[in-house]
Amino acid sequence: MTDKTANEQTEQAVAKETAAPASTLTDKERELIANMPYEEARDKLIQAVQALEAGGLNLDQSMRQWEIGEALARRAQSLLNDVRARLDAAQSAQAATADTAGTQSNLD
Repeated sequence: MTDKTANEQTEQAVAKETAAPASTLTDKERELIANMPYEEARDKLIQAVQALEAGGLNLDQSMRQWEIGEALARRAQSLLNDVRARLDAAQSAQAATADTAGTQSNLD
């Protein structure tokens, strides 16, 4: 084996070891989070943060709580973004009809 080939293999092995690990969340857990209402996602996020703040978790447990928290935060934020978009659309529709509100042309 040439030095170049050995170096390439070493670099590949190091890259593989340092690559981000796969998610610890199962597909079922991801699906449950994706279907959670806002209040449940918020409450579970609070629990995950409290578990991390309380300490006493080993590294793997801490990373799992963090990953769960991140997924819950994304879900909650997504739901808030949806609500904001609906409110913005309703305000735009209201503003568009405000000029004719209470006038004869509104009754025609």
